[in-house]
Amino acid sequence: MTILELIAENYARLLEGMGRTLLLTFWSLILASVLGLIFGMMKAARGKIWHILSSLYVDVIRGIPVLVLAFFVYFGIPQGFGVNISIFQASLIVLSLNAGAYMAEIVRGGIQSVDRGQMEAARSLGLPYRKAMQKVVLPQAIRTMIPSIINQFIITLKDTSILSVIGYADLIKVAKAVIARNFEAFRIWLIVALMYLIVITVLSKIAKAIERRMTYAK
Repeated sequence: MTILELIAENYARLLEGMGRTLLLTFWSLILASVLGLIFGMMKAARGKIWHILSSLYVDVIRGIPVLVLAFFVYFGIPQGFGVNISIFQASLIVLSLNAGAYMAEIVRGGIQSVDRGQMEAARSLGLPYRKAMQKVVLPQAIRTMIPSIINQFIITLKDTSILSVIGYADLIKVAKAVIARNFEAFRIWLIVALMYLIVITVLSKIAKAIERRMTYAK
């Protein structure tokens, strides 16, 4: 069977798997952005307690491999606390926690890239810290963060492949099922690699285009 025949026979299932991969990546990044914004602002704040709490989250999550975190969330938590977690929920929690830790560093870096005088000027006009951060600092910081956020999306997209070990039906899981049926491992994995390459290349081009636009806009 030629590679074109393999694509014609299995493209619907492979595209469905890629769709699930992108869906999980999208929702994970949404939740990770919320976590990253909260903990990133905490880490950039002057309060020592906030800084310690955010550093603890970032250091712990970044220090645990995604595979170990996946096993802990999907197998460990249900056994330890007697709760039921679906494969999608476990996958979403794992990716959100992992990406959120890196997003927190992106947010912290973006906030600290804004000149301190901006915050001081806003405070001198009578704005409280939270309003000054929301209205003055964050809008400027977001401009510098967008390329890094897109790069984190790419990294999270790659990390979804690990979650096939707990049974999430992403592109990797679908590819394994196809191979089990036709034993065309070399060609199927080549097709999967090309699918990832196309998606990631498109996202990388978008990230570079946005970065150039942000540079020219300064």
